[in-house]
Amino acid sequence: MTSSFKDPFDKTVTLGCSCGQHASAAEHDAALATDPVVARAATTGTRMGDSLRAEDSHGDENLIGRVVEQTVMRALFPSDVSRRAFLSAVGASTVAAAVAGAFPLAAAKAFAAEKAGPLEKTKLKIGFVPITCATPIIMAHPMGFYKKYGLDVDVIKTAGWAVARDKSLSGEYDASHMLTPMPLAISLGAGSTPTPWTMPAVENINGQAITLHVKHKDKRDPKLWKGMKFAVPFDYSMHNFLLRYYVAEHGLDPDKDIQIRVLPPPEMVANLRAENVDGYLAPDPFNQRAVYDGVGFIHMLTKEIWDGHPCCAFAASKKFVAESPNTFHALFKAIIDATAYSSNQKNRKEVAKAISPRNYLNQPETVVAQVLTGTYADGLGNVKKVPDRIDFNPFPWHSMAVWILTQMKRWGYVKGDIDYNKVAEEVYLATDAQKVMKEMGLKAPDATYGKYTIMGKEFDPAKADAYAKSFAIGRAV
Repeated sequence: MTSSFKDPFDKTVTLGCSCGQHASAAEHDAALATDPVVARAATTGTRMGDSLRAEDSHGDENLIGRVVEQTVMRALFPSDVSRRAFLSAVGASTVAAAVAGAFPLAAAKAFAAEKAGPLEKTKLKIGFVPITCATPIIMAHPMGFYKKYGLDVDVIKTAGWAVARDKSLSGEYDASHMLTPMPLAISLGAGSTPTPWTMPAVENINGQAITLHVKHKDKRDPKLWKGMKFAVPFDYSMHNFLLRYYVAEHGLDPDKDIQIRVLPPPEMVANLRAENVDGYLAPDPFNQRAVYDGVGFIHMLTKEIWDGHPCCAFAASKKFVAESPNTFHALFKAIIDATAYSSNQKNRKEVAKAISPRNYLNQPETVVAQVLTGTYADGLGNVKKVPDRIDFNPFPWHSMAVWILTQMKRWGYVKGDIDYNKVAEEVYLATDAQKVMKEMGLKAPDATYGKYTIMGKEFDPAKADAYAKSFAIGRAV
């Protein structure tokens, strides 16, 4: 029987078993009968994922072996009912011995493991900036997703994006949490020495907001923001480009009518409290933390500017991908797996608990939970419910990269002619993501380019250069 749980990003699918890993109680029972790890998890009260990850301390080989065993059993007994009845009658060990006598299980396991290839290295260092956008990268550590794929990962809290970039360029980090424009900027040499970089997966979509100091509750119209000071986390960030886009659409030149300065996310609330800035377009949880501390209010979520926009990413150098392809593949799958788990609203409170402690976000759990569940106080006396305030879908659309490049061109971060599609396709590994997602039984788009509507204006990636030059306020020539 093939699992009906094909796409964990599909919010219409409801899981039907106690462990949350199967589409029905029948599938769960079948797993209990054929996999001793699952059975132990059920009898000890441990979540299946935790037990499975603990069992996988020897890496992919154990996991591959169990997959082979279960595949053979399901082929011999397609019906859940008949399989459970037979196993119950004669015992799993007896069946396993009988099957092994007729089918070369050991050879099949060895072949599968050899095909997967040994990991070139298992100990990795991955940097992250402590924001909710990094949820899959962070929670994959305490919740065992790296171990599941045979990796021993040290996730390293990093003060800001310049540090993350520099440690990645120096090779101190094997991979890193980055902002979606950063791999493009690094590859083009914008702000650093040009170095071929890749972005295999988007970490989150949406997940940002514009927060203003409480003294500005009477300035909800951006036309009133002239002369105000705003913070963004990095020049090469969606935060910077979305803030610029938003104020420009309201007639303000972001380089002349307001001031924009770069602040590491953990420093934003303190600077808002001290009135060093009037507001910021920032990643969470720092928008919600400003509300929690009573110093700011949420003017708007960035999903109101562009619903479904990318924010952060999992990124690695082309050198790492080329020199450690099997390790990269395992890491890629761990990130995709963790992203799928994070995308399920039913898991959000558990994830909030896992990533709130000091060694990760170092934030009150209630603040992180408000962001991840989308039920939150806005600082204006309202409690809002926006389930997709932040969401998790890993697919790195080439068209998203092209839009970012148009904004880099619009505001003068890159000059001259740009081969938009070439850069997008070299950096954003959309075709690789299609293969890995389908390999893992997840639904992936067939296309890698799409159109978007941003504040009422359509973006067509086929007309990128014209789009970059189409704005009344901009620097593109």
